[in-house]
Amino acid sequence: MILHTDEQTIDDLRIFSKRDVSGIYDIYNNTHTRGGEKVLEELFRNPLSDRDEINRRSNLIAHFATLKTAFPFDATLFDMAEKYLANADAHLKGSAQQPGLSEKDIYSGVTAVITLLQRMQTFITSSHISDIDSYARERNAIATLLEGPALEPALNDKTRGKLSYAAVTAYDQLFRIRERNKIEKMLGHIYYLDVYLSVAKVAAERHFIFPQALEKGQSKLVLEGVYHPGLKNPVGNNITMHAGQNLVFLTGANMAGKSTFLRALSTAVYIAHMGFPVAATQMEFSVLDGIYTTINLPDNLGIGASHFYAEVLRVKKMATALSSGKSLLVIFDELFRGTNVKDAHEATIAITSAFARKKNSLFIISSHIVEAGAALQQQPTISFRFLPTRMNGHTPEYTYKLEQGITDDRHGMIIIRNEGILDILKAGRKRNAGTAIPPSPKTMHSHHEL
Repeated sequence: MILHTDEQTIDDLRIFSKRDVSGIYDIYNNTHTRGGEKVLEELFRNPLSDRDEINRRSNLIAHFATLKTAFPFDATLFDMAEKYLANADAHLKGSAQQPGLSEKDIYSGVTAVITLLQRMQTFITSSHISDIDSYARERNAIATLLEGPALEPALNDKTRGKLSYAAVTAYDQLFRIRERNKIEKMLGHIYYLDVYLSVAKVAAERHFIFPQALEKGQSKLVLEGVYHPGLKNPVGNNITMHAGQNLVFLTGANMAGKSTFLRALSTAVYIAHMGFPVAATQMEFSVLDGIYTTINLPDNLGIGASHFYAEVLRVKKMATALSSGKSLLVIFDELFRGTNVKDAHEATIAITSAFARKKNSLFIISSHIVEAGAALQQQPTISFRFLPTRMNGHTPEYTYKLEQGITDDRHGMIIIRNEGILDILKAGRKRNAGTAIPPSPKTMHSHHEL
């Protein structure tokens, strides 16, 4: 079962790099192989929605992290093996010669495959790996591939890269014709192992924690010390949500850290559904059917849609998914920022109240319209958090730490004055007035004092 999401959410969370800005994928990508990189991307595009599978993968990677298991292959082996196997589609008719591959390529490919098979057998039979219950499924599948008489000569080969021409020819027929499917499946298992060990290394180096997945439908989320993994000096935050309080109404001044917190939380929930470790000190969550965020919603110029209409369509999409009974995490940053204050106030109260009644899902709505909070306080399932601003003289300072309640911080004009924008405009007007060309007597009567 796959967690539902969309490109808007993937862009919001910056899962993949864009315009030279690295993504969350890059943080976890410590892979040694091109195949491993592709598998990692596939896992990022397809988070899980099955509690047992999430916990199994999480436990597996956690074991590798604890053991500090190293990738048991030399990356250069894959260059040789992949080039060799990629030419398997040509018609071999009992000959080691083939267009596209030299004799040296075939020799290198055969010896690389033999080495990979032998090292994989050594790996899965080692005591510290055979004791990992969460790896049993993969380990048994690999053992099955290696069983039987077909690959036995390769597994027992002691020539250490000094094969005769006849042996190379025989192995070539074996690897690229008769047992090609087995070899490709084996490579697939190695790529997944590459991913597991890569992520385990990231967890150990960055002190990420492994969340515990709970049964679907509980609407439970407990996060302690959650922070965005892309920050150099992050500030961790705690938050707990459940069916009794399934919606957080978040306020705070500009630059107080609302968008960063929303990305930190939703990234943690997204990554946790992959069975991967997250940037937090503790996490448990009930499995969801989908995650949808709206943090950087663009105008859809292609259909002539304004920002407000794009917001309305986004809310409609969420409403449709929720009406089908799905358990979702829904995040809106500055809901209805694209319309006038009166409409935004009314719409924020109406939509937020409606969301709060969907107790099998979780919601976080951030808003500048703090006045909406008074009306929403009548809803028992809504909790209120804000990110404060502390004034140091005329300079605003930000703690980036969540507090309970609704803020009344309004520092927009202070920031504008601190940047000297009004003084710049005023000084510019004076300069222009001092250097202006005087109007001609004929047109003087038509000019007005600015």
